[in-house]
Amino acid sequence: MSNAYLWVKALHIIFVASWFAGLFYLPRLFVNLAMVPSDSHAERERLLLMARKLYRFSSLLMVPALTFGLVLWLYFGMGKGGGQIWLHLKLILVIGVVGYHHVCRRILRDFESLANRRSHRWFRVFNEVSVLLFATIVCLVVLKPVIS
Repeated sequence: MSNAYLWVKALHIIFVASWFAGLFYLPRLFVNLAMVPSDSHAERERLLLMARKLYRFSSLLMVPALTFGLVLWLYFGMGKGGGQIWLHLKLILVIGVVGYHHVCRRILRDFESLANRRSHRWFRVFNEVSVLLFATIVCLVVLKPVIS
């Protein structure tokens, strides 16, 4: 293994973990926003400010996470060869994570325009989706299951 490969792999892991930290916390802010009383404008604005900043920061972290992943796949040949179905499954899940990220943006815009109609309970369940995606992706990468 080359030194460059190990650096790219380390950076990929760092940025993926950082991106997911934002995806773990942003829906938690949505839970809190959904629970804010309608007359509590200052609390609502404070939570919206936090959510906007976290979404922007997470978006910035997503770019190098995906870029380093593509470099591992296309330049270093990660997942090439026979029996590499795990990578295809991972890529499908990564597309799902990117979609989840963009759904968070839409939800944030709903809160900004006072258009949210979902309960805090719905957001508590939504919050767990990123955890399930992360855990599944990590298991695929570490275990590299062979499916026949």
